[in-house]
Amino acid sequence: MPSLVAAGLFPLSFLLLYLASPGMDYSFSAWLALVPLLCASRRLSTRKAFFFCLLPAIIYHATLLRWLTISLSQYGNLPLTVSYLALIMLAGYLALFPAAFAAAISRCQKKTLIWSAPIIWVGLDHLRAILFTGFPWLDLGYSQYNQPLILPLATIAGHHGITFIIVLANCLLFHLIDIRGRNNSSGNGHGIFLVALLVIGTSLSWSGARHRDLVKNFNSQPSFKTAIIQASIEQDQKWQPDLRQQTIDKYLQLSEQALTSDEIRLVIWPETAIPFTPFSSFLFQQLENWAKKDRSLNLLAGIPFLSRSPEGNHLYNSAILLGNKATKLYHKQHLVPFGEYFPFSDILPLPGPLVTATGNFSSGTSAPPMSSGPAQLGVLICFESIFPEIARRHVMAGANLLVNITNDGWFGESAASRQHLSMAVFRAVENQRSLARAANTGISCYIDPAGGIHQATDLFSPTFITREQTLCSRLTFFSRMGHHFPLICLLISMAMLIHQVITRKPRRL
Repeated sequence: MPSLVAAGLFPLSFLLLYLASPGMDYSFSAWLALVPLLCASRRLSTRKAFFFCLLPAIIYHATLLRWLTISLSQYGNLPLTVSYLALIMLAGYLALFPAAFAAAISRCQKKTLIWSAPIIWVGLDHLRAILFTGFPWLDLGYSQYNQPLILPLATIAGHHGITFIIVLANCLLFHLIDIRGRNNSSGNGHGIFLVALLVIGTSLSWSGARHRDLVKNFNSQPSFKTAIIQASIEQDQKWQPDLRQQTIDKYLQLSEQALTSDEIRLVIWPETAIPFTPFSSFLFQQLENWAKKDRSLNLLAGIPFLSRSPEGNHLYNSAILLGNKATKLYHKQHLVPFGEYFPFSDILPLPGPLVTATGNFSSGTSAPPMSSGPAQLGVLICFESIFPEIARRHVMAGANLLVNITNDGWFGESAASRQHLSMAVFRAVENQRSLARAANTGISCYIDPAGGIHQATDLFSPTFITREQTLCSRLTFFSRMGHHFPLICLLISMAMLIHQVITRKPRRL
């Protein structure tokens, strides 16, 4: 296959990957998207595979993350040219990972490719999740967020386990259509093929049967009724001091409407729904009084929190639980670089914030779940929902209900709100916990422990939703041990790389 023909296969792979992404929702295309990339990489040198893959990968990520220009230019008041430059730089960084995968595949032996490729892909995903604080936005497994018969696989090895099966399926398909490879396969090669086919078939069959069992089991568990409030406050109005009363009144009005439903135990407002720090405004006393008027009711809301100490002041992006018992706080642990904090700001001059009303926040630490009656709340604030380890730590600490509060107003009308939601689905499934998702402008919804999405709201629509949510306490294999799977893949990938460097085997033409 000529180099230029092989190079033309890379854009096809990324087109299929884009179609599989949340927002486009052709999830089936993920199961064949990597076949063109595998075909091309196997017929190119390592260097050519890397660089021919790089440009279409940049275009793919830039298209997937185009909402970034809305956040930076429309709400961050940055020039459009600077916003697009930031997008291209981020897309270029993310493109290095699939390009590195293509380069690695070009050097894999034919008989080991079918298992090496899934290990390398998952290993690179994990590396992307930890480098420079991590940006694991839309790993391949997230494309299956709306496939209930596949989601139970996440209880074993998280979304990375589903990614592994998808890449393995792509390798099988590549093996089938690679005529040259089939004609030259040894008996051992056929054995590897059959084992991989058995793994995929067994995994999908088990997952489908497990889904039915999960739904039946969760319906028999105790429940807890909550209300989610979506006030849809415009991002450019959110922090204006003269609109604070109007904002609080809107939330309280929608909350009162929600409370006409019987037995609401918890009202949930989204990230920074309270646009001032506690005790800095008389409006906070109004909220406390409202939350305490019913002894069985609690209010969970996002709020900025300022902590003063002799060592210095610290501003946190927080969640506060108000009610008749003591006020409880949770401070966001994983902050958004350049959106909520500025790297190296302690040694470099601090630039102005990139987005309106964000400051140099401090990161919080792990905290025990918040108690609201029988519910033990594990809170995920916005960006935290894309990191499996944070939700897992909450569950291991005793959380029987996950709550994701977020402000997706930065995304505008783009597909990013759907992308963000897709990752929250997996936090529920991995740990088999119900999840309540409260978003300022949408998408607010309820997610059951099997990954079903219920009562999803429209974007930019002031509304409320209520639902009985299942309270689960059982730990999944993922919560106990399966979360180590991507690290194991990364370590194996590094071992394979070291072996290649040491042996320096020339690539077979």
